[in-house]
Amino acid sequence: MSALEHKIDFSVIITAKNANPNGDPLNGNRPRENYDGFGEISDVCIKRKIRNRLQDMGERIFVQSDDRCDDGFKSLHDRVKGSEKLAALSKQKNTDVDLFAKAACEEWIDVRSFGQVFAFKGDSVSVGVRGPVSIQQAVSASPIDITSMQITKSVNGESGKESKASDTMGTKHRVDFAVYVFHGSINCQLAEKTGFTAEDAAKIKTALETLFENDCSSARPEGSMEVRCVYWYEHDCKIPKYSSAKVHRLLKIKLKDGLDRPRCFEDYDITLEPLDDLTPQKFEV
Repeated sequence: MSALEHKIDFSVIITAKNANPNGDPLNGNRPRENYDGFGEISDVCIKRKIRNRLQDMGERIFVQSDDRCDDGFKSLHDRVKGSEKLAALSKQKNTDVDLFAKAACEEWIDVRSFGQVFAFKGDSVSVGVRGPVSIQQAVSASPIDITSMQITKSVNGESGKESKASDTMGTKHRVDFAVYVFHGSINCQLAEKTGFTAEDAAKIKTALETLFENDCSSARPEGSMEVRCVYWYEHDCKIPKYSSAKVHRLLKIKLKDGLDRPRCFEDYDITLEPLDDLTPQKFEV
């Protein structure tokens, strides 16, 4: 395994068509949007999808979804206790937090990528790990149009007094069409601390390119969410002369003149400003 010697920045363009990219549970599960009407996908949602893709690749994941659990543990605490090395360290009178963090990073790729807080009821040990991979929330290139649809149930969920009529009403929400973009970075100094390697970075890149594989649901039917472009910048050193903010600003997405709302990906002009000595690898569908 080779150490990560070059800082990495990346930008990802995704499209949503007749899908709910990330519902807001505090707003009737409507697609998230900010006060200006632009759609949003939370960084937590994106990291969840990356974890799922890494798990599909055979990697060990600490923060697993309940419906994707592959090791039989029902909670994060149980997963820690199920690790012989971590269980032994946590039982020590004065736990070495550095050894604990190192062992956790060696065991789970999402811990050494995104970091994790290990603090559970009944345990005297409390350990925080800062991960090198940071992900921003995705924001749409234009304000989004949200369509709401009334639906009905065709069968009762319960019988007897608790039952409801089979025509009980419900509501589904979707984004008609939108282009979203999010950015991220991989920090070499934090990678050294967690043991994150160049091979791990390549796996993150593959996960980004295939972000919506095995992610279909009623809210996101197969094919409704798609990764269109991944721009992957590898700097020439650990501490480059260009900041992540400057690199992320290179990507420009603008609705073509004469259009008031987007209906397809081709309705946008997408340009990438040049930067001396820094040319991205580009994955494009």
